[in-house]
Amino acid sequence: MIRLILNILWLIFGGWISGLLWLLGGAILALTVVGLPWTFAAWRIASYSFWPFGREVVWRDEFTGREDLGTGCLGVGLNVIWFLFAGWYIALSHLIIAVAEFISIIGIPFALKDLELAKLALAPIGRTIRDKP
Repeated sequence: MIRLILNILWLIFGGWISGLLWLLGGAILALTVVGLPWTFAAWRIASYSFWPFGREVVWRDEFTGREDLGTGCLGVGLNVIWFLFAGWYIALSHLIIAVAEFISIIGIPFALKDLELAKLALAPIGRTIRDKP
């Protein structure tokens, strides 16, 4: 019940904007041939941005028990490129929002989720979202 309330409050007070921006970013990436490797990562982050409470971000190889293209050397390279061209300033925006949310006691759970989004924005390739046990 608490997760539901937190998710609804998150959605009302800005989660929908964050999620829509991640969807838009993924759509723009999909329009280019070069951006296709990052499109689905952006859409995964969008789903997490809309409804983050009760879910967690994990490395895909730990979740599935096997490596794939996104969790090996190619994934590292794609994450480096992502970090240089987009990840650092997206993470910085989530960090700034988190600092503002930490000011009030009621905003602390939201700040923690923004910090998770900032961490995810730094290196999204090879990650997946799962429900918390």
